[in-house]
Amino acid sequence: MPELPEVEVVRAGLEAHVERRTISKVEVLHERAIRRHALGAEDFTGRLAGVRIDAVRRRGKYLWLELGSADAPSAGKSTSGLEEAVLAHLGMSGQMLVQPEGAPDEKHLRVRIRFADDGPELRFVDQRTFGGLALDDLVEVDGTRLPSAIAHIARDPMDPAFDLDVAVKALRSRRTEVKRALLDQTLVSGVGNIYADEALWRSKLHWARPTDKLTAARTRALLTAASDVMAEALGAGGTSFDALYVNVNGQSGYFDRSLDAYGQEGLPCGRCGTAIRREPFMNRSSFSCPRCQPRPRGNSR
Repeated sequence: MPELPEVEVVRAGLEAHVERRTISKVEVLHERAIRRHALGAEDFTGRLAGVRIDAVRRRGKYLWLELGSADAPSAGKSTSGLEEAVLAHLGMSGQMLVQPEGAPDEKHLRVRIRFADDGPELRFVDQRTFGGLALDDLVEVDGTRLPSAIAHIARDPMDPAFDLDVAVKALRSRRTEVKRALLDQTLVSGVGNIYADEALWRSKLHWARPTDKLTAARTRALLTAASDVMAEALGAGGTSFDALYVNVNGQSGYFDRSLDAYGQEGLPCGRCGTAIRREPFMNRSSFSCPRCQPRPRGNSR
């Protein structure tokens, strides 16, 4: 599933191609792609026609298109009068692609958005249909406007208002394994399985270390490592293991060449040469170095 760097790459691409453009028509080709929009396809398409995309935002793994008025004063507002956004979650295979009008449809095209300037159209493509789009009210949380569905999501390390001290305190207050805490989007958002493993490797911490046993200094170092590795991944266009994650132009990222732990089972650790191990974790996998990241005592699973 795309994590913060991958979603930020998509957000930046959308900002360059669709911001300040007015929607002329929306086509829903597969209703599962808007299943989170309870009022259905007719309402979704009707309310977007004639609306302008004012900004493209992101928090953690979510991105959204802020809507503004275009031809009608009520455009870009819900029936409650609140300003609205198109909230997008990419799921396992969702793609937001910018394509010239008339380009052949992708096999798994789910939603098409055309614009009044007859320029390139925006397409939501999703092979597995785990992702989706929905209209949602914007609400203010701590001075930031967020879609109401993700108002509970914590700030991510790339947010200018991210408070490292607050995040350190939040992680240490939980009685759980450190990787579970890293993946808890209400504590710090944007970190998923890939960058959690990379941050833990850089911090020399095993994923099962209890968070309430970590010192503030080690927790700070872990969150700093997560921020650093995601910044490096962003510079490389994100991490792509297959063709399912691409930017808005259909190009893959290449940070997978720089991974030290995730997906490296059996390969030598870049620090000590010990073979990287793979362990089951929450119905997926966790990768670590047995020597650099020893399992905490008392945890022999």
